[in-house]
Amino acid sequence: MTLVEYKKATLKYAPLESFAAGLELSGQEVKSLRNKMGSLDGARVVIRGGEAFIVGMTIPPYQAANAPKSYDPERARRLLLTKKEIAYLAAAEGKKGLTIIPLEVYTSRRFVKARIAIVRGKGKEDRREDLKKRDALREAGRVLKNR
Repeated sequence: MTLVEYKKATLKYAPLESFAAGLELSGQEVKSLRNKMGSLDGARVVIRGGEAFIVGMTIPPYQAANAPKSYDPERARRLLLTKKEIAYLAAAEGKKGLTIIPLEVYTSRRFVKARIAIVRGKGKEDRREDLKKRDALREAGRVLKNR
């Protein structure tokens, strides 16, 4: 079940390859995500010291009045990946024009996971083409529906 989704990802980026990764969260962050509170806008994945982190992901406190004073909604959250996957992502991060972003946060049984992807940024022309294709498909659907 999808908890939080980065809806503009397909508009801004062309995904090349995706991975599933576990998230290291506190209990109140899990509760907040299960209530569909949170945002992936502007989030990205960085590799530091042989570990992967999501930076820029916002998870507000579950109950603001009971949240600890030191709670930071935008702290870096560690991703649980294998060493091979981290090495592969680090190599991809080093290539020019590629970045790693989270696409969605979802539950798999009782675990909270993130789908991350290696992406290439789209130019204005590519974005316009995608919007034209989407509009054409939508119009074709309307015509078929009204028959």
